[in-house]
Amino acid sequence: MTDLVPALLGAPRLLIRPAEALGDYHRLRTRVFVEEQGLFAGSDRDDRDDDPRTVVLEARAADGTLLGGVRVGPAADGPDLGWWVGGRLAVDPAARGAQRIGPALVRAACAYAEQAGALRFDATVQARWQRMFERLGWRAIRPVTIADRPHVLMRWPIGRIAALVEATKRPLGGLLRGMNPGGPAYVGDDGAPVPGSDLIAACDAILPSMVERDPDWAGWCAVLVNVNDLAAMGATPVGLLNAVGARDAAAAARILGGLRRAAAAYGVPVLGGHTQLGVPAALSATALGRAERPVPGGGGRPGHTVRLTADLGGGWRPGYHGRQWDSTSRRTAAELRALLGYVAAARPAAAKDVSMAGIAGTLGMLAEAGGCAAVLDVAAVPRPAGAAMGDWLTCFPGFAMLTAGPAAPASAGPAVTAACGELVPGAGVRLRWPDGELTEAVDGVVTGLGAAA
Repeated sequence: MTDLVPALLGAPRLLIRPAEALGDYHRLRTRVFVEEQGLFAGSDRDDRDDDPRTVVLEARAADGTLLGGVRVGPAADGPDLGWWVGGRLAVDPAARGAQRIGPALVRAACAYAEQAGALRFDATVQARWQRMFERLGWRAIRPVTIADRPHVLMRWPIGRIAALVEATKRPLGGLLRGMNPGGPAYVGDDGAPVPGSDLIAACDAILPSMVERDPDWAGWCAVLVNVNDLAAMGATPVGLLNAVGARDAAAAARILGGLRRAAAAYGVPVLGGHTQLGVPAALSATALGRAERPVPGGGGRPGHTVRLTADLGGGWRPGYHGRQWDSTSRRTAAELRALLGYVAAARPAAAKDVSMAGIAGTLGMLAEAGGCAAVLDVAAVPRPAGAAMGDWLTCFPGFAMLTAGPAAPASAGPAVTAACGELVPGAGVRLRWPDGELTEAVDGVVTGLGAAA
């Protein structure tokens, strides 16, 4: 990783970056925690020092002199679940004071943990430093005792999931007030039943920047997101319509090429559409499907188990690392059909396709439609080995369905299914960690559309 926090803090210049060697840092820790403070006898080393994932951030002066350091890394052995801890913050006694090296290191640690995909970041600090951490934005959780000295468990509030929800879904309630999309039984659903028929309609638009930057992939995704929306309601797709805007015929051909490939792979005919040239890039598609008994997104109730069914194959789409997981473009037609048929076969009480709000935000939408809240067990979430938890819970995952309540045994083809949470009274989404701690991911309702009837 490149320099994390190059900053001017008075004089001399202070540079914070990951340590290349740890000898100076460990000697400083001995001076501070063993000799000066007497917290430890002989050595302050522990098992976190032996974890190869632990990173030490050092603050050095322009001449290379070590001024201070802090370590950060996953909190527990085993897979990195996005629960990180900081610790052993030490500043050279001769450098304390005006340069505010300690606060600079704390800020650097927070930035490093969030960049690494952490969703929970804790530190146990001496009670005398609680106010400093609070001024930096940390929250006190509870008092603890370490080495017979009073300490405080502090937590840095990571708002990644909440920010995504705020940007993608929070305005919907106000914008759609009075329109009653889907009818009272299907509030907030991925598709809408067509009155007087067994038809389900779904419509999605692709981000114009994505259409401009990656037109073939945009065309593929226009099909993908629509058939997933139908699948979430247990519907079988029967056809697509599309609307394409492009600067010229060559650009339109690239968009339609991706759309054509996806339609063929999923076995969904393109029924018609509209193409306009000489305009900025734009793409939207409408899909039609059939379902005699649509599965609602709002059928969940407190006490229902939450499951995630996700295709973990593939990898990050080039150019969209941490944002789009491509599990579908390499699948066979038979595998894609098996994925789309899962909800129809399982018939859960509620189902929702994971959308731009990510797994956690979409779970909040499912819970909101059911008039309740949700708890997500982080350690139980099916996740690809190549995805950090923070990225996985906030990305668009290719194919992923959240379901709740009783369901029949059903195959999802190449996808895996795991129980990973529950619906509970209240509103919002909380993350449950292996130590039993709960952290807030979404505060209150996601869309404001209300609960389904």
